[in-house]
Amino acid sequence: MIVSIASGKGGTGKTLVATSLARSLGDKQSLQFADCDVEEPNAHLLLQPTFSQRKVVFILIPRVDEAKCTGCGKCAEVCAYKAIAVVRGKVLVFPELCHGCGACSYFCPEQAISEVGKEIGVVESGNSGKIGFIQGKLNVGELAAPRVIVEVKKHLNQGGLVIIDAPPGTSCPVVEAVKDADFCLLVTEPTSFGLNDLALAVEMTRKLDVPTGVVINRNGIGDHRVEEYCLKEGIPILLRIPLDIEIARLYSRGVTLVDGMPQWKEAFRGLFSKIERIVN
Repeated sequence: MIVSIASGKGGTGKTLVATSLARSLGDKQSLQFADCDVEEPNAHLLLQPTFSQRKVVFILIPRVDEAKCTGCGKCAEVCAYKAIAVVRGKVLVFPELCHGCGACSYFCPEQAISEVGKEIGVVESGNSGKIGFIQGKLNVGELAAPRVIVEVKKHLNQGGLVIIDAPPGTSCPVVEAVKDADFCLLVTEPTSFGLNDLALAVEMTRKLDVPTGVVINRNGIGDHRVEEYCLKEGIPILLRIPLDIEIARLYSRGVTLVDGMPQWKEAFRGLFSKIERIVN
């Protein structure tokens, strides 16, 4: 089973929930944790894995053979990302904008464009105790986060339980991390911002046809509109975590909720039991 843990906005406690769920289940079954928040991976700060493998992620960018190029402009015409421009018959390539789709080389009538690899990030894997751990890291300044997430997901163990810590928001990297999951757990907070972004995230999971449940973090602040929204939309609230200064202290020291407050372990195991019932 693959469980993606996401949120419509950053700072809701998504990684806190993901790592605590992993810690609660890791000693009872085969489990793999995948940090797909490749622009800012931080689950390793809480799970403290030992890495044993590292794989560089490349993207293919165009290289123009000026001896063959006629300056026709077809490559710039088909590039959806404006990574190629033709100025006075000369082709200019902007690698920072390239998404590696390959359209330019495919449609070049003179076959003047080949593709070369450009490093955009890495995938690292290892173990945190009994938990298999894998994370992607996008190089600073690069744009192709989904490509690194794809490489992370190639390492997933399809036969066991996988917990994916997805990026925040609802953009392309989140879609890549959540799609194909058996369940998506959305972490939110009971505030106006939390409600707005939760609604966007629910719309995303519905379009992806991924069953969804909600965890309300910092329960007790704000109002009841998140609960009213979930009731109206038929979305189950599977766990509530109160606003607690001790939880914040633990997180600031890189300690998972269940390691610092073991009484929460059964609550997270109960959370997973609810997910299993919904999926099955």
